[in-house]
Amino acid sequence: MFQSQLSSRHLLGIKYISREDIELILDTAAEFKEVINRPVKKVPSLRDVTIANVFFENSTRTRISFELAERRLSADVVNFSASSSSVSKGETLLDTVNNILAMKVDMVVMRHPAPGAHHFLSRHIDANIINAGDGTHEHPTQALLDAYSIREKLGTVEGKNVLIVGDILHSRVALSNIFCLNKLGAKVKVCGPPTLIPKYITSLGVEVEHDIRKALEWCDVANVLRIQLERQDIRYIPSLREYSLYYGINKALLDSINKDIVIMHPGPINRGVELASDVADSGRSIILDQVENGVAVRMAVLYLLAGKVG
Repeated sequence: MFQSQLSSRHLLGIKYISREDIELILDTAAEFKEVINRPVKKVPSLRDVTIANVFFENSTRTRISFELAERRLSADVVNFSASSSSVSKGETLLDTVNNILAMKVDMVVMRHPAPGAHHFLSRHIDANIINAGDGTHEHPTQALLDAYSIREKLGTVEGKNVLIVGDILHSRVALSNIFCLNKLGAKVKVCGPPTLIPKYITSLGVEVEHDIRKALEWCDVANVLRIQLERQDIRYIPSLREYSLYYGINKALLDSINKDIVIMHPGPINRGVELASDVADSGRSIILDQVENGVAVRMAVLYLLAGKVG
């Protein structure tokens, strides 16, 4: 039976939604991508909905992408930054959000450094909640836009070999992608230094490969992650130079494999570390497509959850 709305009133993580939910979001995003490429890019779908973007961590791409998606849907938008708020004076998360909701906000898009913060909030407030990243836990809309980008480029996600390379240990993008790709029927492999691969990772139904050449020879798509030094409390690798030497992807490496591999990256790119410019800016890369698709996917998520407002 065709599913016409999401099974949940929140998007807390890919782990908590079904394959049918994911496919509905991707199909809806395809319609919105057509909208944002029109001369008039706005639709009145969320005209009477007020959305608060509540970011307790710095963000550029995700925050701008959500705000653009909200404005394309004609929603009223409130932006909240922890660094310039009463949070810096000791106000709790719940008090902060309740104060925002007292202003009659319908939906909350939140990024927070604490894993599970969105689950806590969903049990205490009535608004719809969208997880824009919680610590090293999940980043569901990034996984959805990555899946959409693969489907757009290759026609389907099911049956494709997708490699995730880099700092798997600290990456919420990696975890959400693994959940999403598994649910859509892709085969997933991770690659990186042993110190940056979580011990539990194979329990999620993925394989581990430490040799970047073998990993690239296997895959159809390589999603390249940056080394998240800001989340590392100890040194997990000797140096970025050594990481680049063993796991960096450049044109010479890809040319020697002689296989047409799609290159992705959630950003920001550390050029010359995990990815060389001659790859990031090449025809193999769909990195800028991911950015464009992010707006369409977030429009779809907002639109579908708005049907469950209240």
